[in-house]
Amino acid sequence: MAALVKSLAALACAFALIAIILLALGASSVAVLGALIEGAFGNRLAFTETIVKATPLVFTGLAISIAFEGALWNIGAEGQLIVGALAAGALGPRLGSWPHPIAILAMLAGGFMGGALWGGLAGWLKSARHVNEIISTIMMNFIALQILSWAVHGPLIEPGGAYPKSAPIAAAAELHLYFAPSRLNLGMLLAVILAIASFVLLYRTTIGLRLRALGRNPRASRFFGIGIGTLTVGTMALSGALAGLGGAVQVAAITHRLYETLSPGWGFEAIAVALLARLNPLGVVPCALLFGALDNGSQAMQRAAGVSPELVQVIQALVILILLAFDAGLFVAHRGESGFGCTLPPAGFEEARDA
Repeated sequence: MAALVKSLAALACAFALIAIILLALGASSVAVLGALIEGAFGNRLAFTETIVKATPLVFTGLAISIAFEGALWNIGAEGQLIVGALAAGALGPRLGSWPHPIAILAMLAGGFMGGALWGGLAGWLKSARHVNEIISTIMMNFIALQILSWAVHGPLIEPGGAYPKSAPIAAAAELHLYFAPSRLNLGMLLAVILAIASFVLLYRTTIGLRLRALGRNPRASRFFGIGIGTLTVGTMALSGALAGLGGAVQVAAITHRLYETLSPGWGFEAIAVALLARLNPLGVVPCALLFGALDNGSQAMQRAAGVSPELVQVIQALVILILLAFDAGLFVAHRGESGFGCTLPPAGFEEARDA
């Protein structure tokens, strides 16, 4: 409950600061907020588009949450999503003769394995070579972008080669859309199921307990017999797999092909989503919907109130800064707590040892 209050307080502070800025610029904060809400939820099409924009943020937000809970600073969800999309997009055009359910599963499996490979590689670099995962995952984002660019200009370019994009995936591999002309699909349902599964994994299993123990005190975890190396690689692989699934869903349901600007930065925006959710997988879903609403309503805000859509990014940045300020104050007051305001009771290490 305290974590929820802190997140809501951070949001309230961010919007209050934005209101002050708008007032100084001579704009009406009420009109801006009204336009934002209207653009995100004003009608059925706007509401479903908000869900569509939030879906990749749920996948990447879950990826960030699981890694961060183990104090593994995965800044590479963007690259992992791209590699997952690349694997699915390369497989999709070859599934024309497959039954629809099997083709969809193959697309999702391709994205899952592609993201897992990319995340697991960063985990192996940390475990075996002691490479800082912040550096490796940031660098691997650029490598993934370059591989995608090479692929759509080279081996995966559409027949005829007129534009740098891949051939469309087979119709059998497409996730169906609902409530036309909206782009709503089953991707969000899958994301919600994975959020529940991630919560159970983190808080109801011995693996989750070991992961959280690793995040609180690696030295104590090693003392109680937790395999740090294996857990590191496995956690980063799982984190990457979730992000890769988000890329596969995007290709299967929305773009139906690959191109260079496939992601507008979902992997980076997901960091804000995960922090606002306090790394709780169940909290990632509403937080992703909030950020999806901000993204979807930004254009309407610009049209109706004459305010730049970049204001949305300012709100997101303020939320992160305010949360970090809250946590910094909490850390000073309670040295035993982690940077995210979560504690692991000493008994937890006994459970980890016995498991």
